[in-house]
Amino acid sequence: VQLFGAGDYAMRIWLDPAKLAARSITTSDVVAAIREQNAQVAAGTVGAPPATTGTEFQLAVNTRGRLVTEEEFADIIVRTEPATGGLIRIRDLGRVELSAGSYALRSLLNNKEAAAIAVFQAPGSNALSLSNQVRERMEATKANFPPGVDYAIVYDPTRFVQTSIEKVVATLIEATLLVVLVVIIFLQTWRASIIPLIAVPISIVGTFFFLLLLGYSVNTLTLFGLVLAIGIVVDDAIVVVENVERNIESGLSPHDATVKAMREVSGPIVAIALVLCAVFVPLAFVPGLTGQFYKQFAVTIAISTVISAFNSLTLSPALSAILLRPHDAPKDWLTRGMDRVFGGFFRWFNGWFGRRGDQYGRGVTTLLRRKTLTMVVYALLLATTAFLFTRIPAGFVPAPDKQYLIGIAQLPAGASLERTDAVIRRMSEIALKVPGIVDSVAFPGLSIAGFSAAPNEGIVFFGLSAFEERTSPELSKNAILGQVNGAIQQIQGARMFVVPPPAVDGLGNAGGFKIQVQDRSGLGEQALFGAVWGTLGQVYGNPKSAVGTPFSSYDINVPQLFADVDRVRAKQMGVALGDIYDTMQVNLGSLYVNDFTRFGKTYQVVVQADAPFRSDANSISLLKTRNAAGEMVPLGALMTVAPTFGPTRVTRYNGFPSADINGAANPGFSSGQAEGEIESLLKQLPRGMTYEWTELAYQDRLTRDVTVPGTGVKLPVLAAVMMIAVVLVVLVLAAQYESWTLPLAIVLIVPMCVLAALFGVWLSRFPPFSQPGDLNIFTQVALVVLVGLACKNAILIVEFATELEAHGEKLFDAIIHACRMRLRPILMTSIAFCAGVLPLIFGSGAGSEMRRAMGIAVFSGMLGVTLFGIFLTPVFYVLLRSRQARRREAELAAGGAGVRTPQQAGVKHD
Repeated sequence: VQLFGAGDYAMRIWLDPAKLAARSITTSDVVAAIREQNAQVAAGTVGAPPATTGTEFQLAVNTRGRLVTEEEFADIIVRTEPATGGLIRIRDLGRVELSAGSYALRSLLNNKEAAAIAVFQAPGSNALSLSNQVRERMEATKANFPPGVDYAIVYDPTRFVQTSIEKVVATLIEATLLVVLVVIIFLQTWRASIIPLIAVPISIVGTFFFLLLLGYSVNTLTLFGLVLAIGIVVDDAIVVVENVERNIESGLSPHDATVKAMREVSGPIVAIALVLCAVFVPLAFVPGLTGQFYKQFAVTIAISTVISAFNSLTLSPALSAILLRPHDAPKDWLTRGMDRVFGGFFRWFNGWFGRRGDQYGRGVTTLLRRKTLTMVVYALLLATTAFLFTRIPAGFVPAPDKQYLIGIAQLPAGASLERTDAVIRRMSEIALKVPGIVDSVAFPGLSIAGFSAAPNEGIVFFGLSAFEERTSPELSKNAILGQVNGAIQQIQGARMFVVPPPAVDGLGNAGGFKIQVQDRSGLGEQALFGAVWGTLGQVYGNPKSAVGTPFSSYDINVPQLFADVDRVRAKQMGVALGDIYDTMQVNLGSLYVNDFTRFGKTYQVVVQADAPFRSDANSISLLKTRNAAGEMVPLGALMTVAPTFGPTRVTRYNGFPSADINGAANPGFSSGQAEGEIESLLKQLPRGMTYEWTELAYQDRLTRDVTVPGTGVKLPVLAAVMMIAVVLVVLVLAAQYESWTLPLAIVLIVPMCVLAALFGVWLSRFPPFSQPGDLNIFTQVALVVLVGLACKNAILIVEFATELEAHGEKLFDAIIHACRMRLRPILMTSIAFCAGVLPLIFGSGAGSEMRRAMGIAVFSGMLGVTLFGIFLTPVFYVLLRSRQARRREAELAAGGAGVRTPQQAGVKHD
């Protein structure tokens, strides 16, 4: 807990240097008197052991030690006059006041004086729980406030967290309802529809249970994973029910149809579950903050997938055998009601779908007859995928709307806190008139660089109205930010701008990036200053720069005063150097003497010259100290005071002198583009200087690239993760099918989902979404998820084609038959998944930037891989199986006895 704008009390001794000089008293005399007469005393005890025989009482001896009130400190005797016996007290030398311990920082709430209490979360604690406890404690404490005193909580980052979780829960419900709608449209009976829908609550509850066992919390990321899992968990059950329904149409009883269906789909269900789990294995080894993001999704989706597969192999077939009825059986009242309401639509839909299925079959036949042309088109699509990968900028975390903005003011070096206070008040006044801004919490004298004290800098936190009140584009975070930045430019005498908050709490004081430029060769402050501001100057001079609001808190031109003490003259005049320095320190800088106790607490006693005697440079020369002869000597006779320049503070980063560069992406650019531009400029730093990324940008670069062992080649982490995921999928499928051909026929469709997802991300930069259109951490997770989903559709086609071949059908006929037979479940599961993702894309409110980034990538990727997959997978299968057959025939011709072609044997071994 930290207090701003108020603090501990202090007993302030405000001295009048003229009165001290008139009485030949120095500041050291005053300090010595306070230490002597305001002391902690332990007087002892009368009768304490060992005592004489017959001692009846043991009595503690108390005496007056520490002083308490202003009057008692004012009565401290500094000196007695030997000639007259008169007493010189502190009240004769200045004034005493119970006041603040520090005046370096102020706090304002909507331009009114206030005390700001900052409560920071301890490591390992829950932010929402902490927020609730603080609110309860403040409400209970309010009963003891004096009349006219109240409190307001105007800056609470957990509001965003809470609202974001509520929005994700609402998205989860909306996704479930949309999936229900799709299932009903395709299955068209309540009995068939209820079976896959039961998988949703089972998987969600089961996932929560295992997350609890593994020590994960229900947060935004795990809930994101559940939203994606909604469309996944119903897929397996849909496959089971659809296959049972198809067998019932063939004349089997529900029980026999279920038994036959499970023989057909158990393999694909197990394969799909293994694939979806395998793609997340590489994510467990990604380090840093990126790895933490990845793991939240990976664990959530993997758990829900395993539960869904188990449910589809056990509960779904059991319910199918119990609930489903032969199509000629009498209909119950609910089925008759659905027929009356939706029967016409269902018949139209089935007719339409049947016609499209016939067209699909003819389309696949055409592609199989033009396999070479199809593969040429596929190669062009691969090249397009690679091109998009290079064109789409990198990012890390989308900048969310956290319901507040951060205003920063930098006055000229050497500006007083009074000037800063006036500018900050004007800045708040202007911003509060901008629609959407409801509060202003200002801290004149506080620097954004480490939240350290700086008289010429200030920070303002602008609270935004609730998301429900900011639904129009003009009230979006970026729109308000732009309006405020434009409005405050009318203020003269300061550089001011407004930036978004950090995307991830705890990683930085403001949104965007931060770089530390290091002087590793001792080139000096001037060289470091020139390098930093030379880089910033190039950004300022580029009207098309991707970097917005670049700034640095490093300044070596702060006006200062240098007091050059003439040490020889001081010795000649009998003045000790220590007395000179003590005089300046006490009068100009204040001195903590000792402590006093009041209100049950201990506070400091501080001595300093009163404000009128330290208001300008001439005040230094007028201060006096005493020489060995007892004469008062003005400091002006012992030193010269000259103006100079220097830094306000000297910072070191990793042991080297450093200066910060801060910035963020301009609207229309991604964080990766902004960071890339500033990095290209920093590569021009003079020899002996280098730079280091810090805060959120450092976490991004920590896991942006990975070096391939033994080669020195660097790959993007996303590319490495996806490559490993595909290899694991191939290995899992090879073990499942005991073949290398079938896994290749399945995974060759993966690049198409990447192509479609990247195209969707690229389109998202245009209205109505106006996203950064970058490869941030959420789009990366979406691409990994799509690897498994792309394989899922291909598995359904390949598995059934293989089974048909095993039963004697020719290769060409088997794949055509499999495509026609699996079209409906493939489209049903894909449309259900896409419907479940729609609320992520079109949702608004807290966290919508993150949800939309993931939703657009997953939706477009799933849509693309479905359209590409149902046409290309048959071509891959035929090409690879034909090659396998030719190889086997060659082996047979070479003398391989007993070897039959796949059409003859239906085996899966290579």
